[in-house]
Amino acid sequence: MEKTIGIQIGPSSFVDEGIEKCFDTLQKSAAINTIYLSTFSYDRGILGRQIPGAKFPDHGVQESDEKYFHGGNYATPHPQFYTRTAIKGATMHAPDFGKRDMVAEILPEAKKRNIKVFCSVQDGFNYPEDVSADLQNFLEVRLSGEKGKAMCFYNPDVQEFWKAVAKDLSSSYDIDGILLFNERNGPLLNAIGISHAQKIESDKITCFCKYHEKAAREHGINFERAKEGYRKLNEFVRKSLNDERPIDGYYVEFNRVLLAYPEIIAYNKLFDMGKREVLKQVYNTVKGVNKGLQVGFHIEHTNSFNPFYRASRSYSDLAKIADFLKVVVYNNAGGERYVNFIKNISSTVFRDVPPEELMEIDNYLLNYKNEASFHELPMTGLSPDYVYRETQRALNGVAGKCRILPGIDVNIPTGKNSRKASAKDTYEATKAAFKAGADGVILSRKYSEMWMDNLKGAGRAIREAIDS
Repeated sequence: MEKTIGIQIGPSSFVDEGIEKCFDTLQKSAAINTIYLSTFSYDRGILGRQIPGAKFPDHGVQESDEKYFHGGNYATPHPQFYTRTAIKGATMHAPDFGKRDMVAEILPEAKKRNIKVFCSVQDGFNYPEDVSADLQNFLEVRLSGEKGKAMCFYNPDVQEFWKAVAKDLSSSYDIDGILLFNERNGPLLNAIGISHAQKIESDKITCFCKYHEKAAREHGINFERAKEGYRKLNEFVRKSLNDERPIDGYYVEFNRVLLAYPEIIAYNKLFDMGKREVLKQVYNTVKGVNKGLQVGFHIEHTNSFNPFYRASRSYSDLAKIADFLKVVVYNNAGGERYVNFIKNISSTVFRDVPPEELMEIDNYLLNYKNEASFHELPMTGLSPDYVYRETQRALNGVAGKCRILPGIDVNIPTGKNSRKASAKDTYEATKAAFKAGADGVILSRKYSEMWMDNLKGAGRAIREAIDS
């Protein structure tokens, strides 16, 4: 099968630079044969121009789009697909470019060039205020009782909504498939600080709505005991952050809470089951429209360097409901992200362990070798060998049941004191993915933040892999 040479790109790039010119650049610089068009999202990670505050790359409009950026559905929502949900798709049409249908505009040129088009759909939590106001009945409920920022997996309207979005795009446009983004974590993991990109706010964990209560009951989980357990966990986390050390230490006390309330882990698993069900429903919906369409899932970076998260995800399980997995192996940005995760987890569960030593232990657990130290890693980034090992791990996990397309870091913004990727970095990371046996690559996060030298660096490795 032909290698997938993909790139994530938002509608704004085609608006700013022109459809034909964009495709010319993508093909000439990196031999792109597939685009993952950010079609439904509210997240600047895959939408819009360069993120505010970061330096503009050497192409595109050199001006921020903060004044008008909104997000939403950049295709045309067709009402007939949303009759089974109270969440009406029409209200989520992105206003950024007026009434333009960016999928309809881009498809003809892509077809002319034999470039495949996948619509990227993101279940997120960055809804603007006007959208969030419309979604109040569908948002998660925090441990505190307040509304959260994301929609609840177990709410029937939410499940129907994501199926409607997938069916609408698959039925209304001659696309090649769907790439679903769903970077959501369960209450246990969020409470103790499992991500590189979160504040530790254990009183804001989700979800404790009536739909989760019903699901808990159906799976034999005592809902009130689960809530009580998470309140105890919240107390542990708050004391940890205040440097109030338990008599037996932080790790022992954490395990003591889990042993006293086994409902904590069961309820976290319930969250994961709900997340997987949404993925499965999207997959089945698209296949119900056309079995030839391909469905893939974005596997967030947390899966790479967090052993707690790894344990809650199974590549072999995901391979049963996916045609491909986009596995994040952002090595340059991964340096500061890995360090941020270690800082988080060493402020709660492993507060008794110095962060430098905790990272060394974690490297053994993750099968990372020869990576830079805790203090050096933000300025060195993770190595190409990291890309190779993570790609191989994913390939071994799916055992040929679905394709593995590593997401390659091309100028993902990093902090002021962190490494800025070079063309050589991008070349070596891309080369490592192919060396590991990847079925292709997806250059990430979005074209509008990529510098041309780095894009061409990826292109050089791609052409070497194709020609070999």
